[in-house]
Amino acid sequence: MDQLILDHLSRPDYKAVTAGTLARRLNVTKADRPQFFRTIEKLVATGHVREGKKGRLRLRSARDVLTGIIKRTSSGAGYLIPHQPLSGRTGPDGRDGGDIYVAPADMHDAHTGDEVLVRLLKRRRTGGQRCGRIEEVLVRATSTFVGTYFEDAGQGWVQIDGTAFNEPVFVGDPGAKGARPDDKVVLEMLRFPTHFREGEAVITRVLGPRGEPGVDTQMVVHEFGLPYEFPEQALEDARRQADEFDESELEGRLDLTGETIVTIDPADARDFDDAISLERTRDGHWRLGVHIADVSAFVRPGSRLDHEARLRGNSVYLPGTVIPMLPEVLSNGLASLQEGRVRFTKSVFIEYTPDGEPVDASFANSAIEVTRRFAYEQVLPILKDPERFKTRMPAKVRQLLSHMHELAMRLRRRRFEAGALELVLPEVELDFDADGRVTGAHESSHDESHQIIEEFMLAANCAVATALGDRGYAFLRRVHGEPDLRKLKALAEFAKAVGYPLKDWQSRRALQNLVDRVRGRPEEHAVNYAVLRSMRQAEYAGVDMGHYALAVEDYCHFTSPIRRYPDLAVHRLVDAVLLGAGEREASASRFTQPPMPPATADDSTQSVRGRTRGRRREDRPRSAAVLDEVELEKLGKHCSATERRAEAAERELIKIKLLTYMSDRIGEELDAVITGVERFGLFCRGVELPVEGLVHITALDADEFFAHDRASISLVGRRTGRRYRLGDRVRVVVAHVDVDRRALDFRLVTDSRPKRRPKQSRSR
Repeated sequence: MDQLILDHLSRPDYKAVTAGTLARRLNVTKADRPQFFRTIEKLVATGHVREGKKGRLRLRSARDVLTGIIKRTSSGAGYLIPHQPLSGRTGPDGRDGGDIYVAPADMHDAHTGDEVLVRLLKRRRTGGQRCGRIEEVLVRATSTFVGTYFEDAGQGWVQIDGTAFNEPVFVGDPGAKGARPDDKVVLEMLRFPTHFREGEAVITRVLGPRGEPGVDTQMVVHEFGLPYEFPEQALEDARRQADEFDESELEGRLDLTGETIVTIDPADARDFDDAISLERTRDGHWRLGVHIADVSAFVRPGSRLDHEARLRGNSVYLPGTVIPMLPEVLSNGLASLQEGRVRFTKSVFIEYTPDGEPVDASFANSAIEVTRRFAYEQVLPILKDPERFKTRMPAKVRQLLSHMHELAMRLRRRRFEAGALELVLPEVELDFDADGRVTGAHESSHDESHQIIEEFMLAANCAVATALGDRGYAFLRRVHGEPDLRKLKALAEFAKAVGYPLKDWQSRRALQNLVDRVRGRPEEHAVNYAVLRSMRQAEYAGVDMGHYALAVEDYCHFTSPIRRYPDLAVHRLVDAVLLGAGEREASASRFTQPPMPPATADDSTQSVRGRTRGRRREDRPRSAAVLDEVELEKLGKHCSATERRAEAAERELIKIKLLTYMSDRIGEELDAVITGVERFGLFCRGVELPVEGLVHITALDADEFFAHDRASISLVGRRTGRRYRLGDRVRVVVAHVDVDRRALDFRLVTDSRPKRRPKQSRSR
């Protein structure tokens, strides 16, 4: 509530109003009003808000007080990322308005991820960066942490993992919860440490000895607060849906069980959201069918199962395990589009001209039976040499794959011609043995088999969003705002420094050209990461912001309702709006009115053609699936947060497992590429093994002094002139690994010289 009020009072267009008026503008419910007015009283009492003679509320000083997210460094200092950036200023890392520096003595007890209130100070750092002091922690990011237990002087202590806490935290009497020295434990912070006093916490769970199998996964689950076990009520709801499911009851559904339909997924996939059909019409047009698991048929709005799915927001895919959004009886059973099983789906049919231009789209509740399930690795060999699979693969399936490839590549070409942007940042995938131990790592592939499914999923998402947008409905969009011009300019300067001039840096086409130019070159990872840093994050929102990277106006997530709650919310709206449910509750477990066949769909139900944007709100049907702007804003923020939490948890566990793997390889050599150059050293990424570590500047050459040359992004030796540049290839040796602090140190092999990159071809 603090944050909601302060954010509103910080808006540039805010005009002072009374507390009652403010409550109405913020859509505070009757139940929440007592808390709202208590919060106002607290903010006034603490001096954060000033109340005028007529009861109108203002920030004490909008220029001097900021709210935002704090990021703490290992030195004890922090950087505030303001919710409302300082106008006209850019920080040293290119952030909008610049981050605010907070000295260790001014950090109070705030830690990374906390939402805080900061008062700007008159002093500035060298270079002009603004300084601030934390006045109050508004919302804690977490009070749960994971660390290593030890005992000293008859007392228990925990050294928290990572670098945010330099000093151990006191946990009281030794052996609490049965903890033994070197155990990994979960603790709840009672008193956060500050610059002046130690912290205090209580152990809530003992995970087991450090390094034991499975302990690292439990560490990440608790560190990120991932909901793991399902409550019994949600499991009972899922079992009841399973008992009631009858695959022969297809009333109200378009029967597609006789069609040739395939799925293409990773080889180790456990749930299958999407399936594809495709045919050519007599006039040469394409008719693409994208069939998505109809999760809304099993998860009723407001049910215990729905509440749990919304709380989780999404499935979490960790190395070696999955924390599903829905119980496995649904996610890996009834809702999963398994081969040879009748499954309920929502189908999007898109008609294309022979060249891939969309001309119409229609929608239906349907039932399918997947003809064949493919792993990505199986598809390319069939496409390259279909005759070799003549005896093993039905002709209809081979022809379908060939048509899918042909249409997808045309859609892909048209998408990039329209200005879409695609970054190449392969994910790191771990290799495991039969016992679940890490044996190595590799970068994920993204070949044409992946691109086929990607294009069709994008097409379906756009078709649904366009249909809802044309009818004037507010819905949960997937948005990607335009990047800040100052960040793009900084990117252009960076690209020029590494040898890739970017003249028209405001253009998406120029950015894509840059990405294409560095593909396969030593600078590829660094340049792609720099482009990503210049972009805003994609998120869920109820506002129409468009999607910058995809170069489309209307976009939403529709194609993965098993693992993403936003897709489920859109499915319900499709039921209520596009399929003609009208005033009927979208919570019905079956859609009983038969949809019009796609070929004859009229304007009132399925066809997208001829829509008029901006339909009046009073003309729109209202159901449980239709959310207002406030509900959409809350849901969008929540789902964006759970998505980022899941991504961060996955990265963290991959890092832990890779570091554990590398800890047994001290002294091993590997070829690497310099991916980052800082004053304190070089970040290097392995060529064969995609692991990144730091070569500290003190480990370069004991007899040399290296200076940081920002213009060329390099470290240069004053005496020898030896230069280490971004993109250079070097030979490194694994020097030190600290799993708890998430640190890997390399050392350059003796007399290692950077291998120069080949000169760029002028033709590129």
